Amino acid sequence: MSKFFKEFKEFAIKGNMIDIAVGVIIGAAFNKVIDTLVKKIIMPPISLLTDDFNFESKKLVLREAVLENEKVIKEEVFIGYGELITVLINFFIIAWCVFLVVKISNRLRIKAEDTKNKKVTTPKDIELLADLKEIMQEQNELLRKRNNG
Repeated sequence: MSKFFKEFKEFAIKGNMIDIAVGVIIGAAFNKVIDTLVKKIIMPPISLLTDDFNFESKKLVLREAVLENEKVIKEEVFIGYGELITVLINFFIIAWCVFLVVKISNRLRIKAEDTKNKKVTTPKDIELLADLKEIMQEQNELLRKRNNG
């Protein structure tokens, strides 16, 4: 059992678990921001432009509710396509934002990995690999000259 806890401790200390937790927390907060953006900023003007057409409340009723003395005997059965439209708008906004973040981070990563670019600090592991590559190329060139000459 102690081996299990030791492995778990190593996993948690390496940062994997912390990175995942931070990602989940930021993702949940980001989802709330996007949800509010769609419901409170984007949908009201669309509703205004479409003569108070509220997407979220739109539904296709399959069976009307059955009432008896104002008491519901059978619930209304419906397909809530309006809520789906709102969720799809949320999804596309989130996907677009994630695309932009990945695009920017890829651009920054490529610049950082370019050892010839002196404007950006190159990570040490990339510098070492570039140095090793250079040394190997020099050694290969020396060996070619030695074998040919």
